[in-house]
Amino acid sequence: MKQQLALCFLAFFIVATSFAQKKENEAITKLLNTYKSKIEMLDTVGIVALFVPQSKVIEQGKDEGTIGHYLEHHLGPELKEFKAFKFNNYKVDINVIGNYAYTNESYGYNITTKDGKETKSLGQATSIMQKIKGEWKIVQSHSSFRRAK
Repeated sequence: MKQQLALCFLAFFIVATSFAQKKENEAITKLLNTYKSKIEMLDTVGIVALFVPQSKVIEQGKDEGTIGHYLEHHLGPELKEFKAFKFNNYKVDINVIGNYAYTNESYGYNITTKDGKETKSLGQATSIMQKIKGEWKIVQSHSSFRRAK
């Protein structure tokens, strides 16, 4: 009887843990999709709220500072020169450890500038998130890319 009770408890624990993990993965996926969608819309409004105030953005081996600095001095001016920015083949692997999570992301993206020049690239990113007051925020984003062949 004790063995059956222990097995039932273990089964319940596994199901509950799996459900909690799925819920956290969905919330993190939503956060990352919101960030990607804003970039595709060429719109930086609201992006800062997806990050912690003292975030760190690293792109192509360069420390870009906080998300606010990155948007003001790098990504924001770039997006103003684009006619279109589209992600494709996005894949994410999410790992949650308590109130922290990290992701490994792979994707392609196509950029069309206002003058009609098209660029296709492949990217990789690692993001670190923290759950603060029940909401996931990006603490650090590190990305790199190369031209697609």
